[in-house]
Amino acid sequence: MTSNRNNTPETHEHCPWCGTDPLYVHYHDTVWGRPEYDDLALFEKLCLDGQQAGLSWITILRKQAGYRSAYDNFNPERIAGYDDARIAELLTDPGIVRNKLKVQSIIKNARGFLGLQEAGTDFSDFLWQFVNGAPIQNHWRSTEEVPVTTPESEAMSRALKSAGFTFVGPTIVYAFMQATGMVNDHLVCCPQHEQCRLLAY
Repeated sequence: MTSNRNNTPETHEHCPWCGTDPLYVHYHDTVWGRPEYDDLALFEKLCLDGQQAGLSWITILRKQAGYRSAYDNFNPERIAGYDDARIAELLTDPGIVRNKLKVQSIIKNARGFLGLQEAGTDFSDFLWQFVNGAPIQNHWRSTEEVPVTTPESEAMSRALKSAGFTFVGPTIVYAFMQATGMVNDHLVCCPQHEQCRLLAY
């Protein structure tokens, strides 16, 4: 989306980044930007966002079912126990991105998740603390205004790395924050901007 000379945003039915792909539009309209507080849903999304490093999100979105099948529906207890033989199997699975570091990252993240639990830390609370427990309501008028990192994503990235997570750099983390509604980055011209704002209360 671009703004005209009067700085009035052009009208779109949705944010332009999702294009016209039905899967992507559905994701935009029903998932992206909606506040998520469930521990396991947040764990899955963080892992999947890490998988998109160097790729487009639509590539990972199309493989989401494959990831759920390959990684025991993102059950951290099961994933944390994966051994070298299981890693070898995963590297032959066409339903996921067959990159050894990315395969191993989900296992490391599961162990990080369990480590936080063992320390008495709720995963959702751990993540949402970086936005003081409530979504940040942004009011972007064009895609050019939307940042790729913020101080909050940098702080979350550091904390996740300290807890043993990988593929959680500040850019990946900010994409995760956008997707899980920790920030509302729907453009103001997008109908979902108001929907996500209302869901925050």
